[in-house]
Amino acid sequence: MSHDHERAVAPFSDIHRAGDRVVATLLHDPTVEGLEMAVYLDGSGSMKDEYDYPAPTVGLFDWLFGSSKPAGEPTNIVEPQARWILSYLATKDRNGILRVAYWACGKDGQEIEPVGEVRGADAEKMTFSGPRRYGESTCLAPAIKDFLAYIKQRAKEGAERGCAVFITDGVIHDEEEVEHLTESVQADIDKGKLPPLNFILVGVGAGVDEEQMEKICHSEHAGESHLWCHRVAAEITQMAELVAVLVDETMTVGGGGVVTDDKGRVLQRYEGRLPAVLKFDVPDDARAFILEIGGKKFRQPLPPPDEDHDDDHH
Repeated sequence: MSHDHERAVAPFSDIHRAGDRVVATLLHDPTVEGLEMAVYLDGSGSMKDEYDYPAPTVGLFDWLFGSSKPAGEPTNIVEPQARWILSYLATKDRNGILRVAYWACGKDGQEIEPVGEVRGADAEKMTFSGPRRYGESTCLAPAIKDFLAYIKQRAKEGAERGCAVFITDGVIHDEEEVEHLTESVQADIDKGKLPPLNFILVGVGAGVDEEQMEKICHSEHAGESHLWCHRVAAEITQMAELVAVLVDETMTVGGGGVVTDDKGRVLQRYEGRLPAVLKFDVPDDARAFILEIGGKKFRQPLPPPDEDHDDDHH
């Protein structure tokens, strides 16, 4: 007799059981339920070479066989990092779709050039060739305002909190406006006009003023919320890993989690962040398991024992 598969319930995307062993795959990180994410890539002129692609060269051999090859190694080192960041952050986002834009664009550095709302599943196919108009100044306030407009709209659609990542390779030229805006945003969060927000500022390379970043991120403002965190990477190739670490540190809710069965027996404990795939053993008489993390409980019915083996015969 075969059994019907139990359907995975959010935040799980897949459930497998072989004998006593259960493997449960998470669809998204349940510690950040309702999170809306956005990524803002530096569009200032100092980034132009980093977004550049090499021009192809065609030799006699290539011409004869109708092919060409690049002049050298690809010079766009932002693109693979941006793709990885979007793929990773999509696992935190409530619907896997992120706001992506270039900031510090245009002559005065005040322009935003949206890339669009990007699905994490599509990140590996995306090109990041830089903005149409590189900026001559690096102004952060317009990017913050762009995110505020975005999160206000998404809050009407169910977003419960927001996180924006701002990546820069230089000095911020509107520091005073950013500080005033930060104070205003914190006041609106405390009044309930905005959902809880976090801003992550990632500096890349030797042109970053870390002392300035420290000042922006650790200014004392009235209210309980702490908006900013920051870190500096020496090279762009370190950017993706740094963003992931900062988001994990910033978005962590509570400490660890626990999996029990429907009779309250503890099956597994997690002291740190949850892995993407949970593996644990269940008693024969268990009919469901419950993941508790961050004060929330998620109940998932279990497939009957040896279901996978039954399916092999059909």
